[in-house]
Amino acid sequence: MSSPVLFTPFACRGVTFPNRIVVAPMCQYAAEEGHVGRWHRAHHSRFSLGGVGGAILEASAVTRDGRITPGCLGIWDDAHVAGLAEVVELYHDHAIPVGIQLAHAGRKASAAVPFEGAQPLPADDPRAWVSVAPSALPFGEKWQTPQALDEAGIAEIIDAFADAAKRAVTAGFDFLEIHGAHGYLVNSFMSPLANQREDAWGGSREGRFRFAVEVARAIRGVVPGTMPLFFRTSSVDGLPGGIEIEDNVVLAQMLKAEGVDVIDCSSGGIATASGLAGRKPSPGYLVPYAAQIKREAGIATMAVGLIMTPELAEAVVASGDADLVAMAREMLADSNFAHRAAVALGRENPHQVLPREFSFYLDRRRWE
Repeated sequence: MSSPVLFTPFACRGVTFPNRIVVAPMCQYAAEEGHVGRWHRAHHSRFSLGGVGGAILEASAVTRDGRITPGCLGIWDDAHVAGLAEVVELYHDHAIPVGIQLAHAGRKASAAVPFEGAQPLPADDPRAWVSVAPSALPFGEKWQTPQALDEAGIAEIIDAFADAAKRAVTAGFDFLEIHGAHGYLVNSFMSPLANQREDAWGGSREGRFRFAVEVARAIRGVVPGTMPLFFRTSSVDGLPGGIEIEDNVVLAQMLKAEGVDVIDCSSGGIATASGLAGRKPSPGYLVPYAAQIKREAGIATMAVGLIMTPELAEAVVASGDADLVAMAREMLADSNFAHRAAVALGRENPHQVLPREFSFYLDRRRWE
């Protein structure tokens, strides 16, 4: 039997991930006023039994108006903590580290849930609200023009990220992720396609990256030093004049100086026409971005992007291109992917990646 790198531990600050497979954050659009419900418990129960190395809860709004849709999870109120703690316990029952993605939708806020079309809510819809952004530029055609944040508004949202981080600590999360990708507020500050400010929060690359840095600094200042902090970025905007991978190398260096530990490397989402800089979605198509940021910024990375087979997941971490792999589609299709990967890669006693209650039935030696 071999020892796949995919099933080696990954230590980060005070947390050890038992293997390198992480459940990616997946919006469920099933919350009411931001609260965890029965669907969330059932959704995460599947993964908590699957032998993963870690999991991240979906984008959770740090303010009520920071939701993408009315169905998005929230962490803007102390009343959200109890429900979130229940989900944490599902993972902790099986010694799996669990994190939460702290988010603000920015100019992509006030949209209908996907089951209702995912389009911006009409202004006369009683569920609609006013969105905010670094500049008064709509996300796309038919989207509302957001209010440009002033200094006080920026400060309030940075404080909201810090307050949300404190609630996450209270709920028992092991690590945090800042959502700085896909055209949401943090990402929109970063991109010249969405940020046309001429003050200290825009203009130069350092000015545009300032909001992300300040959010990271505020969160690191209120959470334990033993708690890992991840940052999800769009490695490229995929549009002319947008962010390129070289920009994200610089961002990663800046965030590392503020105590960010892992860069989660996604892409796109800055505008309705956002592309992938010539890269068509295919298995592992975003891995080169994670590899470049890790190599040039000297920081751990997490790879995403159609990583759907044990062999590809193993290749990503064994090559050193990334330290972790985050999976969504394949995890939904097979919540026991970790066990399947352990068998496929020849891990000794592959059944041991699952809870002991499964081991009796999966240990073939008992039946030979």
